[in-house]
Amino acid sequence: MRPMNPPPAGMRGPMHIGGGPRGFLTENEKKNLPKMDKKLLLRILSYLKPYKWQFLLVFAALIISAVLGLFPSIITGKIVDSIIADGSMRLLIKLLVMAFAVLSLSQIISVLEQYINSWISQKIIYDMRNEMYDHLQHMPHAFFTDENQGEIITRMNSDINGVSAVISVMLTSVVSNVLTVGTCVFYLFYTDWRLAIVGLIVIPMLIFPTKAVGKKRWMLASEAQAKSDELNTQINETLSVSGSMLVKLFTKEKTEYEKFKNINNEVTKTTIKERRAGSWFHVFLGMFIQIAPLCIYFAGGFLIMSSGDSGLTVGDITIVVSLVNRLYQPVRSLLNLQVDFIRSLALFTRIFEYLDRPHQIENPENPQKPDLTNTCVEFCDVHFSYEKDKEILKGVSFQVPKGKMYAIVGTSGAGKSTIIGMIPRLYDAIAGEVKVAGVNVKAFDLAYLRTNIGIVTQDTYLFNGTIMDNLLYAKPNATKEEIENACRIANIYDFIVSLPQKFETIVGNRGLKLSGGEKQRMSIARVVLKDPKILILDEATSSLDSISENLISDALNNIMKGRTSIVIAHRLSTVIAADKIMVIEKGIITAQGSHGELLETSDKYRELYETQFSKVLEYEKNKAIDLLKE
Repeated sequence: MRPMNPPPAGMRGPMHIGGGPRGFLTENEKKNLPKMDKKLLLRILSYLKPYKWQFLLVFAALIISAVLGLFPSIITGKIVDSIIADGSMRLLIKLLVMAFAVLSLSQIISVLEQYINSWISQKIIYDMRNEMYDHLQHMPHAFFTDENQGEIITRMNSDINGVSAVISVMLTSVVSNVLTVGTCVFYLFYTDWRLAIVGLIVIPMLIFPTKAVGKKRWMLASEAQAKSDELNTQINETLSVSGSMLVKLFTKEKTEYEKFKNINNEVTKTTIKERRAGSWFHVFLGMFIQIAPLCIYFAGGFLIMSSGDSGLTVGDITIVVSLVNRLYQPVRSLLNLQVDFIRSLALFTRIFEYLDRPHQIENPENPQKPDLTNTCVEFCDVHFSYEKDKEILKGVSFQVPKGKMYAIVGTSGAGKSTIIGMIPRLYDAIAGEVKVAGVNVKAFDLAYLRTNIGIVTQDTYLFNGTIMDNLLYAKPNATKEEIENACRIANIYDFIVSLPQKFETIVGNRGLKLSGGEKQRMSIARVVLKDPKILILDEATSSLDSISENLISDALNNIMKGRTSIVIAHRLSTVIAADKIMVIEKGIITAQGSHGELLETSDKYRELYETQFSKVLEYEKNKAIDLLKE
């Protein structure tokens, strides 16, 4: 008769023993083992503390489950003895009903434990994800320019989701496995210490050879995963919007197909090899698992027949076999505990590494909200660097009076965008001061400062929503009249109302469904709706064709009236009318003045001007010569 001892929920029986990839550390994991100390442990436990009573319920359920898990084996033994002893049908039915009741109760408790456990893990993920998102929202702009976006998403999603497995699988699994092993070993020795020793000797003979084969499969699985990652990269690169266009334009369809086919072939071969590895060993293992109980039966039979041991029964032997079978999985899991523990620590370490990144730009202790009637912007000997010993700005000083429009020109990398990024405190000066209305921007209430500054950048960003959603991002309570007026000023209104869905038109990811000029005018409308005191245009017309540029030139002039404005542009045609133009070279303001003055005094400005207008100047010169000849 087969022993009635189904494994606990979520556990595999001895036939499924295997040292899969989770049982071994990669070479990279070995090199970067996380440092375990009391501080780290207490920090991890701090996330569990709010749910301590729920955890106590889970542990209570695990204790009850471990004890109830013994009963199917015990009842099986009693059934065997009752049939041999007196063949009582009444007793047999009673024992079967008892076995069914215990199994049912065990399943109910298991469902309850899993529900509470899942609830706790999801709540902790909820808390950690909120904490991480809030923390990253307040990171300086430099963090997002330096950090890989994919890495940020991995920390936010994969790493934090992994915490669920740590809590719901590792933590409770360790407790469950320890309780299972403890109760089983206790009852094994309680039943018969001699058979217990025979049964416990068999377990290592099953587990350790399995780990050796598991390591082989793990190596092949790692190789298969690497090839699979390579395949995914090929798919992502060639089947994306930009990638597929590049393939078509360079007629590389056949080349990319052959490359894909070769990688796919390697993935297939490696996966087949991994699935095939250890198959003969598992045949042997299956046979050995069947032999192991026979060893216990032999030992039990020998004890009964040789010594006439009246205290040992066939039912006792059946109990021992059943309990030894029950030990396989928890023992194997506990042997993998070190690997699971290291990986869980690494997971928390990666999360904490982000959470410990300092907020370099924060509100001061006593934030100020000065009157912005005077919106003069002033840079006083400002120094800045992204990297140590590599200054981008080297003592920049200038003043933009209230209501004036100043322009900054210079070659790429000279420091133009860095300058304007320091006004709303996207970056902070390492020396010197940036002032607005005579107050250091570091003393401002950060939200107040940024609310009063409007920026239109070269790289216009729109959320994947409707046109209305993107406009309301600037002013959620804006009226219909305000929105329409802002769109008219930005010369985008006629285009919007010509669309079938009008303001409810979906713009697509990053505004992909709109042209560069349309996105830029949307961005300008959004800033108009914000109605800032200070306006910054960073290459705001660079994405526009000549017609679009002309459409919004008057609009921009109207927006800048009465506002302190700073304009960055490569096209000198857009800054010639500025009240003052500043020339920056390698982080230093080398010249300031009007267009006419700079043509006379600044070699750099004259070089930029002549480079951009050389063809026009040549045309005008030739035209004048032709007129003279006539």
